[in-house]
Amino acid sequence: MTNPAGINPGEQVVLYDGVCKLCNAWVMFLLRHRIPRHVRFAAVQSEQGKALLRFVGLPDEDIRTIVLIDGQNHWLRAQAIFRIMHYMPWPWRVLSVVRFMPDVISNYCYDRIALNRYRLFGRYNEHYPIKSDYHGRFLDQ
Repeated sequence: MTNPAGINPGEQVVLYDGVCKLCNAWVMFLLRHRIPRHVRFAAVQSEQGKALLRFVGLPDEDIRTIVLIDGQNHWLRAQAIFRIMHYMPWPWRVLSVVRFMPDVISNYCYDRIALNRYRLFGRYNEHYPIKSDYHGRFLDQ
């Protein structure tokens, strides 16, 4: 199996909820702290995001999690967040070691936040466009 269309070998893609204010703030945090250029983004509401969800075998409607795609591998929920942190510069990278915490614990915490994210942080009426640090960072721009 090959990489999905639009993704070069060695690139990772983060799929996030483009209407969630918390999710958008997290993507802006990653950009502000200079996540490497090989990490790209797509909102799950975009056509590219939906195609990537189907590529990894997930439904493309009503997705309620963050996804990290790295070649033929993908991670969801807390594992995706901790693995993304591995690409961050020091001191943020140290948070990636939390991925060794049992999934039942880390995903429990993730799920509590995810279930209440709109109520706690709000939501946009439509996919919120984030300003990119360079052309091509977002697959849908």
